[in-house]
This record gives sequence, structure tokens and C-alpha cells, in this order.
Amino acid sequence: MKTDEKRPVALVTGGSKGIGRAICVELGRSGYEVAVNFNTDEKGALETLALIESEGGSGRILGFDVRDGQAVLEAIESLLEDVDSLDVLVNNAGVTADGLFLMMSRENWSKVVDTTLDGFFNVTRPVIEKMVRQRKGCVVSIASVSGLIANRGQANYSAAKAGLIGASRSLAAEVARLGIRVNVVAPGLIDTDMTRDLPLANIKSIIPLARVGAPEEVARVVRFLCSDDASYVCGQVIEVNGGMH
Repeated sequence: MKTDEKRPVALVTGGSKGIGRAICVELGRSGYEVAVNFNTDEKGALETLALIESEGGSGRILGFDVRDGQAVLEAIESLLEDVDSLDVLVNNAGVTADGLFLMMSRENWSKVVDTTLDGFFNVTRPVIEKMVRQRKGCVVSIASVSGLIANRGQANYSAAKAGLIGASRSLAAEVARLGIRVNVVAPGLIDTDMTRDLPLANIKSIIPLARVGAPEEVARVVRFLCSDDASYVCGQVIEVNGGMH
């Protein structure tokens, strides 16, 4: 059965928890049907979907590893067969494997870089093709302050997020004339599972706002970028970092 044509559709990768979950809920609250992607955490994705539905929204879960190009293509083709348009893509899936570069294994390098950069290509490529045919669409990729400033012990993560920023800006220049806006959100220190083992008390001292951010604060910026209120915002990197430079 086709989706209601009046309800725009958003695909969010890595929607099982953290920032991805908050984005899914925020977009669901704003009237989108949300396709919640997960890799291994189906339970978390179902919890995200339940949160969306509890606020009157609608959605579905969509399982695939963003690094697996064939699996991604099959899942997105299946989604596109069931919806009239795909209006928003949020590239949120990411992992960390921190460590000093001198001690970093190739496995940890590749896991982080491939999830972010291969994931961006694998997911965005078929979605952009659909958006070009529609002559409309919005892509938001979730980078990090680590892609903009030096962060000791995160050479793999910094490389991946800096690459994501560069790829997104290039894509924006290619598709803007076709009615598609591409932007990046670069969060700073956000309270998620990924950051809870960090020495937060020490890190807060370098944040001008002197606190850790909430996933919902990132999600609201994503929602803005996906809305008509951001109709002239394209190819930009919006930092959500409490004033860090």
C-alpha cells in the first residue's frame, strides 16, 4: 500500500538510539513518516518507532548495514516501491574506535571510515537519484566537531567526519539547481552512549556554555534544515557545540 501522498517521508540511518533516535522522533513529530534504519539493534529501532507513534507520528523500521552496498540498495528500492516520494535523508550512522594513531589497527581505521564514508555513498547515491527525478529533496549528514578541529586519539573519526563534510559540500554544489538541498550538522559533546565513558567533568571546562548538549538540541537543528524555513540554506555546516572553536 502506498504512503499517504500528503505525508513526507524521511529516512534516518542509525536511528536506534542517541542522536539518531532524537532526529527520528523530532521528524515524526513534525509530520514525516520516518523510516528508522538500524544495523544490529532492532529492539532499539522498535523503541524509536514506538516513541514516534506515541506522539501521533508514523513510521517503519528498515534494517541494513550502511557499509553493505547491495543490502542498502535492496532496502532502499523496497522503500521506494512503497512510498510516493522520499523527501529527507539524514545520514547519521557512525561508530567510534578511538586510539592513538601510532597504535591504531587497520580494522579500527576501516570500521570508522567505511561506516561514515562508504555509508554516505551507499545510502545517498540511490536516494539522490530519486530526489533528482522528483526535483526536490533534502539531505542532512551528521558530522562532528572532530571533523573541524584537532582531537587527539580520533584520527580515524576525524578523517571520516571531515570527509563527510567535503563530500556533502561537493554534492550540494552538484544538485542545488535540481531543487535538492544538502547540509551538514556538526555536533560537539552530546550526551549519548558514545560519550558517556568520557571524562565529562574535564571536557565541560572547554565548552563556553559549560554543559554537555542533548540529542534533542541536535535534532531540532536537523528539523529546521529539513523545513521550508531553511529554503535558502545549502552546502552549509551548522555546528551545535556549545560555543567550542
